Amino acid sequence: MVIGFLSLEIYLPYSHSLKEKRKTIVSLKDRVKKKYNVAFAELDYHDKWQRSKIGMVTLNNRKTMIDSIFQKIIADAEENIEGEIIKTEVHYF
Repeated sequence: MVIGFLSLEIYLPYSHSLKEKRKTIVSLKDRVKKKYNVAFAELDYHDKWQRSKIGMVTLNNRKTMIDSIFQKIIADAEENIEGEIIKTEVHYF
């Protein structure tokens, strides 16, 4: 069994309040959890308006399947958020 962890550090230049940031993050969370069936959490920058670090975890018997899911999530996030992904990290356990 392989456990995959993906973290995304996101810059949200159009967010002018914590409420706007949370709206964006919750929208991303709902879409990703429903479409890819991963666990999702905001990990850092809780009090920053324009930054967020989120983490997602999934598991599978094959590492290649996890890689595929994570690449789709990254592409989905880049396409649907009003901001940019600054950094991505993937770890396997």
